[in-house]
Amino acid sequence: QVQLVESGGGLVQAGDSLRLSCTASGRTASSLAMGWFRQSPGKEREFVGRISWSGGRTYYADSVKDRFAISRDNAKNMVYLQMNSLKPEDTAVYYCAAGPNIIGGSYTSSNSYNYWGQGTQVTVSS
Repeated sequence: QVQLVESGGGLVQAGDSLRLSCTASGRTASSLAMGWFRQSPGKEREFVGRISWSGGRTYYADSVKDRFAISRDNAKNMVYLQMNSLKPEDTAVYYCAAGPNIIGGSYTSSNSYNYWGQGTQVTVSS
């Protein structure tokens, strides 16, 4: 079993930066791929980014590419989402997720992740 806890959310202005953290616990946490998703009111949960278990590969949604960056520190069982040049449309609850490195479906699908955190709110004002 893997437990995930997000932190670092808050209220910022457009153009600001924010770093979210995800603390993972469980003996297999460092061997899993980690993803970030977000959900705004009235919208479906959407993929933000993913990092492989080693940190060697990262993938991003087009909407955040070149602005967001995912990193991980397996020694600390931590995953980070650095968000720069934030826009009001980035406002959402952000979720950390963990799942197998090798998947049969798309890494952008929430079905490819087995474990989820409770989410942290990010609000970007204009």
